[in-house]
Amino acid sequence: MKRILDDERLSMMNHSCAHLMAQAVKHLYPNALFWVGPVVEEGFYYDIDLGDVTITDEDLEKIEKEMKKISKDGKRIYREEITREEALERFKNDPYKIDLIERFEDGTVISCYTQGDFTDLCRGPHVDSVKELKYFKLTKFSGAYWKGDANNKMLQRIYGVCYENEEDLNEYLGELEEAKERDHRKIGKDLGIFMSDDLVGKGLPMYLPKGYIIWEELENYIKQKERKLGYQHVMTPCVGNVELYKTSGHWDHYKENMFPAMEVEGESFVLRPMNCPHHMMIYANSLHSYKDLPIRIGEIAHDFRYEASGALKGIERGRHFCQNDAHLFVTPEQMKDEFKRVVDLIFDVYKDFNITDYRCVLSLRDPEDKKKYHPDDEMWEKAENGLRTVLNELGIEYTEEIGEAAFYGPKLDVNVKPAVGNEYTLSTCQLDFCLPAKFDLKYIDKDGEKKTPIVLHRAILGSLDRFMAYILEETKGALPLWLSPVQINIIPVNNEYHLEYAKGIYNKLVEAGYRVNLDDRNEKLGYKIRESIVNKNPYTLILGQKEVDANNISYRMYSEEETHTVSMDEFSKELNNRMRTRK
Repeated sequence: MKRILDDERLSMMNHSCAHLMAQAVKHLYPNALFWVGPVVEEGFYYDIDLGDVTITDEDLEKIEKEMKKISKDGKRIYREEITREEALERFKNDPYKIDLIERFEDGTVISCYTQGDFTDLCRGPHVDSVKELKYFKLTKFSGAYWKGDANNKMLQRIYGVCYENEEDLNEYLGELEEAKERDHRKIGKDLGIFMSDDLVGKGLPMYLPKGYIIWEELENYIKQKERKLGYQHVMTPCVGNVELYKTSGHWDHYKENMFPAMEVEGESFVLRPMNCPHHMMIYANSLHSYKDLPIRIGEIAHDFRYEASGALKGIERGRHFCQNDAHLFVTPEQMKDEFKRVVDLIFDVYKDFNITDYRCVLSLRDPEDKKKYHPDDEMWEKAENGLRTVLNELGIEYTEEIGEAAFYGPKLDVNVKPAVGNEYTLSTCQLDFCLPAKFDLKYIDKDGEKKTPIVLHRAILGSLDRFMAYILEETKGALPLWLSPVQINIIPVNNEYHLEYAKGIYNKLVEAGYRVNLDDRNEKLGYKIRESIVNKNPYTLILGQKEVDANNISYRMYSEEETHTVSMDEFSKELNNRMRTRK
């Protein structure tokens, strides 16, 4: 269906509907003050200061009812242009509007839109009349700091959406319901994969036994692939001396995203936000010849970043996460081939997980931003042209985005479009001439001269946490056999007659290395089968007298209603094939 931001008419309707909502809120809460109400991909929202009032689901229903009442009244919407002085006078009792007006550049055309008893500062455009706004829905609410600054007051953000007809609205609401079912936070809770608690800390998820199995399988999967490609894995501390990050440049360019420093015995330490400085020091620990390169150092590393609380989202974005990180130390002659191997690894992994909806982005610096990026124009030109040339020679289709580079170099980002929400970067490969020089890294070339290596920073799964969130949402929690926490759930029909046989099957499967659950609870058979389906176990074995007598097993696969009866040898062959192919 039509996407709101791609359709001029829908964008205008949603902009107007934001004002309709604000008018309804003002009727119900006369002291309400409004910050901004933009159109976004999922419709619109408005940030509102409601004083001591906290919005609830019941309040959304009341606001919707008032919106429908205003819409039926059919007032026209009028645009008016006013001077800066007139704007300051008209909104003198509204600190949020005053802040906006005072930040307008000289010569800005200031306009207001009025509908009935409600006037708001706005550029527009809007529809002609509120009666055009019939098919809308308020979808959710959340907290939002004024101007996105955690030091400012928390406002209440109400989201909504508006369409031209009921059919389109219902289709969109259906998509929202689907998104809710796919939300990894819901799946994680329902399936007992991870949890969080404010007593531990916001953005600090904890993996439960089932979740850790998935996490560990992903770790083993990527490490196995990396070892075949010559990676050497290391383990480094979760903290580092502030001087380490001053040397790397992270302290100057990334400090606001780091947790505050800790003072210990006259030294300052920080929780590390990334692992490159540690890996630079590992390289610097010994002398290297050109014959040693490329050196590929990999780590599943625990990192910490101070994300704003409003940006936190389950295990997709947290303050603690584990990167599938690696740093490749290469000569200039090796750079192209090593970069190609990284790209091949990314797409090989995507093939295994059937990831097809992605796009490649060449992320470049913004030359005008002197604060964010390492100040070396010659280095940047060399690095960006070098990476662009490699991408072109490899025939990789990509778009270029200014201002998305790392502070030390350009990068290839592979952005995926998840089943829920906006696209984000899953994999990355960054080209770095900067940090090797900062750490004075050297190798001896074939002529006996000291040279500085080039470093490729790369993450294939990104962080294991985000990758897990992505896979949970893509599969709705119905994970492939090799990744499932419980691969086989065994249910004896009657414990008195069939439990011993079920235990024998259980022991054989456990001995073969499978993750098996034996459900020997005194519950009804139908209840246990339904629960196995809810838990999304790939295989449910149902063992009764028929199976005991024939010495075989009957099973159902998740999402299938058909029951298959086979010998234990046949079942083992099927399991082995699915594990081998990772289907």
